[in-house]
Amino acid sequence: MKFDTPAGSNPIDQLKVIGQPLDRIDGPLKTTGRAPYAYERHDVVSHQAYGYVIPAGIAKGRITAMRLDAARAAPGVLAIVTAENAGPLGKGSKNIAKLLGGPEVDHYHQAIGLVVAESFEQARAAAQLVEVDYAAGEGAFDLSAAKQAGIGPSEASPDTTVGDFAAAFAAAPVTLDATYTTPDQSHAMMEPHASIAAWDGDKVVVWTSNQMIAWTTEDLAKTLKMPEEKVRLISPFIGGGFGGKLFLRADTVLAALGARAAGRPVKVALTRPVMANNTTHRPATIQRIRIGAEKDGRITAIAHEGWSGNLPDGEPENAVDQTKLLYAGANRLIGNRLAELDLPEGNAMRAPGEAPGLMALEIAMDEMAEKLGMDPVEFRIRNDTQVDPEQPDRRFSQRQLVECLRQGAQRFGWDRRDARPAARREGDWLVGLGVASGFRKNMVMKSGARVRLDRQGVVTVETDMTDIGTGSYTIIAQTAAEMMGVGMDKVVVRLGDSSFPVSAGSGGQWGANSATAGVYAACVKLREAVAQKVGLNSADAAFADGVVRLGNRSVPLGDAAAGGELVAEDTMEYGDLGKRFQQATFAGHFVEAAVHSMTGEVRVRRMLAVCAAGRILNPKSARSQVIGAMTMGLGAALMEELAVDKRHGFFVNHDLAGYEVPVHADVPHQEVVFLDETDPVSSPMKAKGVGELGLCGVGAAIANAVYNATGIRVRDYPITLDKLIDRLPQLA
Repeated sequence: MKFDTPAGSNPIDQLKVIGQPLDRIDGPLKTTGRAPYAYERHDVVSHQAYGYVIPAGIAKGRITAMRLDAARAAPGVLAIVTAENAGPLGKGSKNIAKLLGGPEVDHYHQAIGLVVAESFEQARAAAQLVEVDYAAGEGAFDLSAAKQAGIGPSEASPDTTVGDFAAAFAAAPVTLDATYTTPDQSHAMMEPHASIAAWDGDKVVVWTSNQMIAWTTEDLAKTLKMPEEKVRLISPFIGGGFGGKLFLRADTVLAALGARAAGRPVKVALTRPVMANNTTHRPATIQRIRIGAEKDGRITAIAHEGWSGNLPDGEPENAVDQTKLLYAGANRLIGNRLAELDLPEGNAMRAPGEAPGLMALEIAMDEMAEKLGMDPVEFRIRNDTQVDPEQPDRRFSQRQLVECLRQGAQRFGWDRRDARPAARREGDWLVGLGVASGFRKNMVMKSGARVRLDRQGVVTVETDMTDIGTGSYTIIAQTAAEMMGVGMDKVVVRLGDSSFPVSAGSGGQWGANSATAGVYAACVKLREAVAQKVGLNSADAAFADGVVRLGNRSVPLGDAAAGGELVAEDTMEYGDLGKRFQQATFAGHFVEAAVHSMTGEVRVRRMLAVCAAGRILNPKSARSQVIGAMTMGLGAALMEELAVDKRHGFFVNHDLAGYEVPVHADVPHQEVVFLDETDPVSSPMKAKGVGELGLCGVGAAIANAVYNATGIRVRDYPITLDKLIDRLPQLA
């Protein structure tokens, strides 16, 4: 099915099932421990052996010798895989570094081998017996030093400009020129990267934890230099990903290589200390923002320049992108620069670009509002735009940022905020309120599904879409139930298998809207097949309550499959609506924070997100997505930071003891409001996405609340107490 004109009225608009806050259909499996995660698939293949990864002990250089004899002779060892005996390997299109290194080492903890043994303990013990000699090379590990030196050989794309920024900024009566930094961050998902691989002749099946089945199947085939049709990936349940499982990773490749070498199935899980350096992370940024405005608050000049680092052939963290679209301003300059660093691979982490970009931009907006003597909410509203500032003839399909901010301010009690910093005290605590805009582009992806109808009237959906804890099972079931006119008890959903039609996958906030649109397309075909079987006109037939009706004639849905199962398959593809209209989601984030007047400890007390994100397919699971994202934003603002050893090129705090994330005691009352919105330009579902929007802007709202509480402006995240304690207001 081709989606190239805005959606009109369709069966989804009935909202009998779609739009309802239904419980997750996978909830009972997860709460009873029966959901099958990758490493725990004892049921799928017998005689599983265990693999243990040997990680590189240097960040850059070369292996000069690997002594394996002691490990080979250790109890239970079945095989040892290294680059020397793995055979010729290719490289996936979405990997920057090789997933099995050697003799060259690209980054610290790059996998350089795998020990396979009868038990995990035997594999781990034998891996410690492997002796590796290195010739270490000189590496670049410091983003700030690279920026000062002129960023290096990997300069990114040229600046984009509109108007004459320099002249407009110089002429503006009120200006801001400030630099902000965000640190490297880890995905820190609950479930580690894990895979089980089993060979059947020249075919391999991998049970894995992965967000994008089609991408990973393709890249595993490329890496192993085998036909894609001989690779099958299965990933029905995923214990978190946040972008860290978008692509093929070392556990999957090494499980396949280990299984081939050992001649039996092998399971591999990356240990927590290896995950931080072996897999991907969100790169650190340095961001310079300049804003010029008239005294009435109208922005006349805005510039956002970003610097980040990555391995050769890597991409920059695109922290400047939202500034192209969020606020009006006739004169604009956007630039993004990349330094080649020899740290582990930087790649997508929840809301890549916007999350760190808004952490800077939305502090700058508050700083500018203060210079102007304006309320921060009103300053943002004054600079709203309904068109793309770089292409004014391209309007937003839906844009309710102003309503998000106004409704949020009213609900949060913003009118009671004292604009004077450090004016509100409650005992030993200084209390402040902060606001930030949230923005995330709406993206759609080609997505397919297969639907089956049996004689009992049961509809089964098959698609390689994944559920990373987001509720995919439930909203896909809701879509099929709405389209086919059956209850949720009559829908079965099967996900995460490369033998199913290719879907959008879970990432980029495109998953829910795109995957359900693919199910919609397949159900349209199934409705046509059902109507034809029972002799009705599919265009006029109504599907409801388990029957198909036209006029006075009513036929049970299952009767259409009396002669055999009906199967329909289709893919939703998109035309040029994304080029004709700018599509995005918006939020207003509000925070109350308290700062201890003597220790500098920050406690967030209240959080509110008001979101405009198209049709909300399931308010309950959507709220869960937003509060999870808000919690992630709290972590980014106050505690999350990968500490870089700038001598040896690795992340020091590579476990959950050293890399702090929020726990229950850190998280306050969170309120989420969804504006009533449908976007017919987005898809037949008229939905968009919320999973990343809920994170975008939260960090800055907290930073702005801390400033309102204390008068201390922290431009370098995270806002830890050492950045506050010697600057706190004097006690009266």
